[in-house]
Amino acid sequence: MLSSGLPGTEISYCRFHTRALVGVVLQQPGLIWQDSKPIARDPMPPQSKPVRIGYEQLGVAGFYKSQARSYRNPHEPVVRTLLHQILIDWNLDLTSVLDLAAGSGEVTMALREMKDVKLGSIRGIDPMTYEAYLDRTGSVATRESFEDIAAGALRGQQFSIVICSFAMHLLEQSRLPMLALELAEVSPALLILTPHKRPVIQQKWGWRLTHETVEQRVRARLYNAIRRPCSD
Repeated sequence: MLSSGLPGTEISYCRFHTRALVGVVLQQPGLIWQDSKPIARDPMPPQSKPVRIGYEQLGVAGFYKSQARSYRNPHEPVVRTLLHQILIDWNLDLTSVLDLAAGSGEVTMALREMKDVKLGSIRGIDPMTYEAYLDRTGSVATRESFEDIAAGALRGQQFSIVICSFAMHLLEQSRLPMLALELAEVSPALLILTPHKRPVIQQKWGWRLTHETVEQRVRARLYNAIRRPCSD
């Protein structure tokens, strides 16, 4: 694994409240339970077409709508390996996790599998594959889109960290600034997993890069929110 860390910087916070947002857990057949939590499910059927071909034929939104219940990230093993390593190495606060653009729950399930971290609540969000998330994790994902969040849909809520896996690189560059600014208002930490060098989150959008690592061409970047001091 190639890994690098940038020196941290003290950040001034006006206010930070944590509100636990716990998904509704449903007992469903096919789930493997441990300590009253579903940690795995029987393998889901593979996508009928490679993801890239699906994008070309249906567009990004059309592809994920067509995979609403059957979607599975083909890179999930790498995502799981990478998450397990960096969550320990980077000492992340998992008190209240927002699994943003959660897909079929690969991040949620990877977190539940970990034995050596203190995990609080996880809230999944995905407007396209919320059915696949429910089927696999047993928890309900809400349906806010990137556009909804950029318009303020999460204001007034707080999370210890936002994790976005294999999704934000698909967002148009022009939409990134408002999304990033809004996320900086609801969490002090943003972890992005991406198969590309993009997205690159700029400091003027409210975030400072603190850590970065690459595993099998999957890149993880950790950002800390830049909070302005309260005015007198």
